[in-house]
Amino acid sequence: MGYYDDEYRPGGFSLMPPAIKSIILANVAIFLLQLGTPLNPLLVGFGALWPLGSGNFELWQPFSYMFLHGGFTHILFNMFALWMFGAEIENHWGTRQFTIYYFTCGVGAAIINLIATFGHGAPTVGASGAVFGVLLAFGMMFPNRYIFLYFFFPIKAKYFVAGYAIIEFISTFNMSSPVAHFAHLGGMIIGFVYIKIMSGDWPVQDWFESNVASPKTKLTSASNKSSNVNEDKIDQILDKISKYGYESLSQDEKRTLLDASKDNK
Repeated sequence: MGYYDDEYRPGGFSLMPPAIKSIILANVAIFLLQLGTPLNPLLVGFGALWPLGSGNFELWQPFSYMFLHGGFTHILFNMFALWMFGAEIENHWGTRQFTIYYFTCGVGAAIINLIATFGHGAPTVGASGAVFGVLLAFGMMFPNRYIFLYFFFPIKAKYFVAGYAIIEFISTFNMSSPVAHFAHLGGMIIGFVYIKIMSGDWPVQDWFESNVASPKTKLTSASNKSSNVNEDKIDQILDKISKYGYESLSQDEKRTLLDASKDNK
């Protein structure tokens, strides 16, 4: 997968891709239940992320808290940010991979928040942890893309994301704040680790194979890994040719395709 690829798009471009649409619709539907019915106390009581040691924590809450919100402004900004930064990421990664990433960031943010607020604090609601993970991914994928702060001041995505990370880190020292800053920062941390591992920058699998696996397993795994990587890369190159033509390939991609044709002779 091209986590940092700014050109290759496996599924074309969609203004409202499937995962983004489904997540927004689910959040809005549950928010309407919170507002329009007497179910809000029940939804918050069972679905919000309650601190460990409070007596109200349940195993499903690191997932369910992402679909609850504390007010109209809360859900509006979360869903707008999800669409604004997430749509292009889903278009690049594909729906399945984006969905996995989104919920990994959300659940990871919940776990970090639980550890940081053990024994105290109010219940946490909102998709902010997952959305901050999406924001982090956007900054890593498109670092020089301009974002218009307050729709007027242009700032590069990498500085925008770094600024938010610093603000959230400083805000974690204010334990009396009603905002779940640990969840926000946690979503960014989990997103960073996830992308680094999946992009191969942190070769965790390589470390495991070189330090834990048996020699036979190492040899088989290395062979399979090399084969899978080559096949995936060739598939991406062929897909790119079908969409944009042979001239759209970089020199490295043309060389890879040439080498593959020689190996198959």
